[in-house]
Amino acid sequence: MNHINNDEVRGVVLQCAGEKVLLPNATVAEVMSRVQLQPAAADAPAWIAGSLSWQGFDVPVVAFGRFAGLGNDVVVGQLKVVVLKALAGQAHLPYYALLTESFPQLIAVPRDGLLADASEEVVPEGVHMRVLLGEQTALLPDLDAVESAVLASLAA
Repeated sequence: MNHINNDEVRGVVLQCAGEKVLLPNATVAEVMSRVQLQPAAADAPAWIAGSLSWQGFDVPVVAFGRFAGLGNDVVVGQLKVVVLKALAGQAHLPYYALLTESFPQLIAVPRDGLLADASEEVVPEGVHMRVLLGEQTALLPDLDAVESAVLASLAA
């Protein structure tokens, strides 16, 4: 029998453009490695790395480092991606994906252990806040903003 600890939040930490990014585990649909992307449309924003075919869906792939202005994500060869469940409930975008530089790590964060890092007054685009994870920091992305931007790029 599994024991659920309500004092912990499950998360997934991934690496994007040299930064750690913390995602809620509940938003992750699948982690994939050695993915070959289909090219993005010529008029797509630079942060759309391409798309992949997954579970019958054409899933746009976001280079979060580019989106947030953190630097360039590696977008060549065999890639690792994290497929996320879209939050807006749009039938034409049930999923989107983020590139990651390394295989994501599942972590449990104590609810009282997720603290905002007050050392940064302005956070990057698409980032809700920077949080402290023990001795390290991680970006907590604004998934609503990322998803809205993906929807807007698909509509354009």
